[in-house]
Amino acid sequence: MGISLIVLTNFYPAALRALHYADALACAQGGRLVLLHVNRSSLYDLYMFAGEGWRRQELDRDADTATLLERLATQLHTPATVELATDLLPEVAHDLVTRYPSGLFVVGLPAANHASPEQLSATTLDLLRAAQFPVLVVPDATPAAVQPRRVMIAVDQENFVLANAGAVIELLQNIKAEVTVVHVTALEDDAGCARALMHVQASGLTKGVRSVDLRGFLHSDPAVGVLEAITQVSPDLVVVLSRSRNYLGGLFHHSVTAHIIARSPVPVLVLPVN
Repeated sequence: MGISLIVLTNFYPAALRALHYADALACAQGGRLVLLHVNRSSLYDLYMFAGEGWRRQELDRDADTATLLERLATQLHTPATVELATDLLPEVAHDLVTRYPSGLFVVGLPAANHASPEQLSATTLDLLRAAQFPVLVVPDATPAAVQPRRVMIAVDQENFVLANAGAVIELLQNIKAEVTVVHVTALEDDAGCARALMHVQASGLTKGVRSVDLRGFLHSDPAVGVLEAITQVSPDLVVVLSRSRNYLGGLFHHSVTAHIIARSPVPVLVLPVN
């Protein structure tokens, strides 16, 4: 069946750009698209006490939106399904990935002058918190038809266990891209670089990938170091890890992952790990 790309869809440029990118990606993989329209992204159900009748009324008001999205789906190259929900709740996200196996959420990053990158990062965090599934963030300048041929995986030297990464592993296998593992440190640390690569391989993330290289970069700020690595490695896709402990304190836009998302010139795949 291939991967299922669940694209947060509306009629604005960022979402449409992400949709066309996902369309090209899924078409090349023999996958499918899910055009997901939600009014809010929330960890809590606003209709928990108000009742399902109020939720149904809100969905009924979205009937015209559903019709237009169905029309949009017919214009894509990949088989597509439209899903509407009032809120992207944890149970909604789990239900989607249950019904659409090998699911990967896709979100468009608005242009910097149109929306705050920090707002987008917060939405991405909500998705990760809600379902612990990977999220592919597509920035403003991404060409729709470019297939990833070089993938950069940015990791530290801590061990990790993948969470719901089946779609990502399948994607990396199918696109047959060259993979470069990048490790950023303040001082030269060959042993740390070797551990970083070992943890990536042990996780199964690069299972079936033909070519995996290792490169170390020096910088006191991990996020800035990763962004500098992007300019030198020239990847078409960057994979970053989001550890569960990052959810416990502070705002997401203060994290290394959010800094990379907001400033990366290429799509960033945020992979939740434990």
